Parts: sequence; structure tokens; C-alpha cells
Amino acid sequence: MTLEAVLAALHIVAILTLVVFLTSETALCRSEWMNAAVVQRLARLDLIYGIVAAVLLLTGVARLVWGAKGMGWYVGQPLFHLKVTLFVLVALMSIKPTLAFRRWAKALQADGSLPQEGEVRATRRWLMWQSHLIPVMAVIAVFWARGW
Repeated sequence: MTLEAVLAALHIVAILTLVVFLTSETALCRSEWMNAAVVQRLARLDLIYGIVAAVLLLTGVARLVWGAKGMGWYVGQPLFHLKVTLFVLVALMSIKPTLAFRRWAKALQADGSLPQEGEVRATRRWLMWQSHLIPVMAVIAVFWARGW
């Protein structure tokens, strides 16, 4: 039972940390605030966001393998599959902003240029989509935990 509690706690901490870094990226990714420091900070935040996403995935897999309910229970749950699908979707959606942040950082280092307003808006839109899908996963988890 202690292992289950530790795995659940680590998973929740990873979820909350992911939300914090995604929120930070979204808040900073505004054309009117864009400067060299923001470009560098976005690249750093996104690196941490990626690491936290990996930790989130690993804690989820740990719960699947070593959790009290066992893999058979999880795999048999339709909401589990929906939650995993949404996680994969959010992960795929994060690729575009990650590539943009890296491109912006390289351009800044190369010639001091900042991203164009349209590109910043488009990247922020991708971040917002991710930000809106994560609470959906939390709602699914609530219903799933109550036996739906």
C-alpha cells in the first residue's frame, strides 16, 4: 500500500509540475513581451517541460506495472485508453512549440533576431491547446477513479 501511495504522489507531483511549466511557457509566449531573455527562458522552460513529461510518463508506467490494481485492470478500462490517447496527443502537440523555441534560440545566438509576431501567436496557440487538454485528462481520471 505504501508503494501505491508513493507512486500516486509522484504521479500527481509530475502532473502539477508539468502544468506549472506549460503555464509559464504560455504566459511568456507573447509577441509584445518577446525579447532575448524571453527567448532563452522559453527554451529553458521547454527543456524542463520535456523532462517533466518524461517523468510523468515514467510514473504512469510505474503505477501500471507496480501499482496495486495491476496492469490487467488498467488495460481493461476504456477511460485509461482515452487518457493515454490524450497524453500522446498533448505530447505530439508539444513538438511544434519545442521546435519553434529551439529555432528562436538558434536565431538569437546566430544573428540576434527575434521571432516574428505571427510565429509567436501560432506557437502560443499550440501551447493553449495543450493547456486546455490537460484538464480534460484530469476530469477523465476523476470519472475513471469512480468506476466509470
